Amino acid sequence: MKTPRIRGPLTAAAALTVLTGIVGLAGCGTSASSATGMQVGPESSAAEMNPNLDLGSSLGGQPAPDIALLNQFGQPMSLSQFRGKVVVLSFQDSECTTVCPLTAQSMLEAKQMLGAAGSQVQLLGVDANPDSTSVADVLAYSRAHGLVNQWDFLTGSLAQLKAAWGAYHIAVQIEQGQIDHTPALFVIDQRGREQKLYLTQMAYSGVGQSAQVLADELASLLPGHPRVDSQQSLASITVQGPSDRVALPAATGPGQVVLGPGAPRLVMFFATWLSEVTNLRSVLTGGNAYVAAARRDGLPQLVAVDETVVEPSAQAVRAYLNGFSAPLSYPVALDTTGRVADGYGVQDQPWLDLVSASGKVLWSHDGWLPPAALIAAVRHALKP
Repeated sequence: MKTPRIRGPLTAAAALTVLTGIVGLAGCGTSASSATGMQVGPESSAAEMNPNLDLGSSLGGQPAPDIALLNQFGQPMSLSQFRGKVVVLSFQDSECTTVCPLTAQSMLEAKQMLGAAGSQVQLLGVDANPDSTSVADVLAYSRAHGLVNQWDFLTGSLAQLKAAWGAYHIAVQIEQGQIDHTPALFVIDQRGREQKLYLTQMAYSGVGQSAQVLADELASLLPGHPRVDSQQSLASITVQGPSDRVALPAATGPGQVVLGPGAPRLVMFFATWLSEVTNLRSVLTGGNAYVAAARRDGLPQLVAVDETVVEPSAQAVRAYLNGFSAPLSYPVALDTTGRVADGYGVQDQPWLDLVSASGKVLWSHDGWLPPAALIAAVRHALKP
């Protein structure tokens, strides 16, 4: 059974509706120049045209509602205790497998881009999963994403969380067993005033760009306006889809893993932090059964792609896979930029795409399937 999760595209649309009142009261959305500190020109225009990048909306400096909850260590914490620091506050599902990991990674990278000045920034998350609200839940999420000592992920009773969601106009609902919530990220200045609102887009390739936009905003609020250690283009990023030949670094051993036209493939996208919500090791080793059937019956080969852009590091992925008692019988590649996931239309982890030799997606599936069901689904999709 799939675990509850946030649905990125639907949530982003809902967020715009829910938060229109806030943005409307505070003023209209900001331009690229005011959101990122860039000079007005071709680069800012390109950023504004990037559909996978939210440049932020001004909140006008209204007081941020205080929050008093427990962090992942069970310690009482409040938003007001961080006066004197710039706070990045996000609302994240503690079992999320879609957009939340993108938000968390962009927060972490933004702080890292500030170098030593990042010590003046506090990263906070508030649990937005009404079914997983324990301290153990937020600790497990923090561990899975390498964030245990990088932020404070807050939770409390359902009544306390509902009060926090309401104070920040965060919509949270459960629909058909899935968590749907507003993917909002707030920047709060040293005096506890709301400055910017960002809505995370479901685009793996945009994580670094979102981090840079956030880092630029943080730098504008910090003393001395420290330099941001990233000057990448904020223009739309070209993705790499099934019709493109792509050579990705192999996750285990030297060499590369090739995707693209020329041979049919079953491409499995995953991330190691799925171990928080499923027996990932068992599922990955179960892929060996599909490989055996594919060799026997002439089915497309299996290729796995780790979504490294939202992992703690490529080294962590390699260490995880090298810890298996027996090697996987199929190649695993590292998607370090997210361009492949976006090119294949990945909206969740895990995600399966059956691709023809010409580079056409014949079948897609959101979630795991037992080996027998996977083999049957592939056979059915290949029928003329």
